[in-house]
Amino acid sequence: MMHRQVLSGWGRYPQKHCMVSAPRDAQELAGLAGHGGVIARGNGRAYGDSAVGGAATLDMRRLNRMLSFDPDSGVLVAEAGVLLADIIDAFLPRGWFLQVTPGTKFVSLGGAIASDVHGKNHHRDGAFGSFVEWLDLMGPDGAVKRVSRRDNSQLFEWTLGGMGLTGIILRAALRLRPVQSAWIRQRTIVAENLRAAIDAFEGAQEATYSVAWIDCLASGAALGRSLVMLGEHAEADELPAAYRAAPLSSPLKRKRRVPFDAPAKALNRHTVRAFNALYWRKGCRGPAETLIDWDTYFYPLDAILGWNRIYGRRGFVQFQCVVPLDGAERSLAALLTETARAGQGSFLAVLKRLGAQESRFSFPMEGYTLALDFPANPTTLALLDRLDRITLEHGGRFYLAKDARLPARTFHAADPRAAEFVAMRQEASLDRAFASGQSNRLLL
Repeated sequence: MMHRQVLSGWGRYPQKHCMVSAPRDAQELAGLAGHGGVIARGNGRAYGDSAVGGAATLDMRRLNRMLSFDPDSGVLVAEAGVLLADIIDAFLPRGWFLQVTPGTKFVSLGGAIASDVHGKNHHRDGAFGSFVEWLDLMGPDGAVKRVSRRDNSQLFEWTLGGMGLTGIILRAALRLRPVQSAWIRQRTIVAENLRAAIDAFEGAQEATYSVAWIDCLASGAALGRSLVMLGEHAEADELPAAYRAAPLSSPLKRKRRVPFDAPAKALNRHTVRAFNALYWRKGCRGPAETLIDWDTYFYPLDAILGWNRIYGRRGFVQFQCVVPLDGAERSLAALLTETARAGQGSFLAVLKRLGAQESRFSFPMEGYTLALDFPANPTTLALLDRLDRITLEHGGRFYLAKDARLPARTFHAADPRAAEFVAMRQEASLDRAFASGQSNRLLL
């Protein structure tokens, strides 16, 4: 049954009236798959319009069962609507964790595969799809194919990072990581500028996890000053005595909630500059090495429910690009200089080192990815156009899971693989069957 609803991504921009259905099982889903212009939607954590249907949106959250687990191989079989948070809650107490995770645990399994999300360990372990053994994909006729690196391999490869445009992911087999504890050994490196931050990343290639908070309003000699945070799963015998009796237990945390939309002017160059200065000083004074729980290390923002409301009723947009390793310092300096000059400081600015490209259409390539969040307003959108041009000039490309406003010509100019993706969709008659606001905007 379809009903009309206003939908958006996590950024709350753009918003669109569309028809929505929440099927209860695969049989009901099969009756909806062939309607034309539909897209599957998980928990709505893509930032833009990639999970907002061109004609209709299929809410997959009812298909959320875990079906089997092999403790010898660590392979979990689950439906697409299962959240990463559900997997952690069920399996971390048993000594298993995700091989790859994005910055929120409130992403569905299907969404993680469709976006081929990456984490703080891409430089070593690759993206989420590297640990997907197989998946069941429903086509526009309602038929289900099992696709993997061995069977229907091309369709499998296009589905990783294909943003739901190759079919509806029903279920998947995902390989988990064995861990001895629920704790992370974190080492913080204070980088006084961009060159020092890159040196820190390059000198920490053996670290399992690495990520940096970056002060995007710093300029001059301090341009790109950062706190680079490295992480390793702590082994049981590395824990303080108080934790060793239950190494897989996690501390209970009180969730905080943003109760209302912040005023539009609350986030401005002055408040962001003040926040950045405080965060920088705190990082400089803090311990270089510490033990923190998994939730704090991987998902700091998940502790604040509804944090997207701090950007106000208009919502926010994220700019995320990756630039090639060769010339990365020059590319990042240009992006940060333009951001600082505009004074549109990002409240959340993240830098990561990515490894080699793995799949046909996923975002990562070897280099550095910079993510910047901004309130959605005309000044910001004009800045993002300038950041687009800088990215193109330096051979970079853009992350579809975070995109809400790229022009089609910019995306296609940045990623020549898009033409092959479009041709594949047309040849398999998928272009009319599966469509989103994003795919229509980007001519995919």
